[in-house]
Amino acid sequence: MCEPEWPQPGRERMIMPPPVGFRGMDVPDPEPALFKKMVGGAVFMMGDNPALPRMPERPTLLDFFRHRLTDITVRHLLTSAARALDAGLEEKVVLGCLLHDISNGCLIRSDHGYWGAQMIAPYVSEEIAWAVRYHQALRYFADESVGYQYPESYYRFFGPDYVPPDYIRQDAEMARNHKWYMTSRLITIYDTYFFDDVPMPDPERFTDIIGRHFREPEEGLGFDGSPSAHMWRTAIWPNNFL
Repeated sequence: MCEPEWPQPGRERMIMPPPVGFRGMDVPDPEPALFKKMVGGAVFMMGDNPALPRMPERPTLLDFFRHRLTDITVRHLLTSAARALDAGLEEKVVLGCLLHDISNGCLIRSDHGYWGAQMIAPYVSEEIAWAVRYHQALRYFADESVGYQYPESYYRFFGPDYVPPDYIRQDAEMARNHKWYMTSRLITIYDTYFFDDVPMPDPERFTDIIGRHFREPEEGLGFDGSPSAHMWRTAIWPNNFL
């Protein structure tokens, strides 16, 4: 017997935004209104959203760049990594630049360095994951010895009076005295702090570096049972109700 098609043709598939995306905004909680629509036969989104490209059965890192990261984030990460590669930096730094804002583009923006580091930790060296984690704190603090200044664009993003919270200041101070400090600092140096409309670097340029330094699971990202597999699955199906 054939399995019934789900959802039935013509049924609306409703998307409930995650609370982290609308709490604090001047909008009502959409959940009660969505529940009322179920009376008319609407169902909540589960599985593949037809509005998004379908991911391969065994998705690779570059599949997420092609199909799930936002356009601005893809351009930003590729540009940062290309700048580091063109400057002749070590491949671990290039990969760190390629991954440092990955959470921004497909998962969550708040505390993106910490989320991104957790997301990639099972697949990269401990040093790369550490560098991604602490670039978030270090980017707020200048280091004149290597020519790093507080980004001018941050005055526009956050205002001239913004002061990073204590945990950021504490993590930056700790990172300054860590053996991997310069790996993380180089990410901040080769980051781009305003999203200019520059030519999009070819992602295939980084295929070999990814192959040498990113452990692609045979099952595909999200399906290998790693401690962060659920984060990759969330990016594959970002609109699932549960």
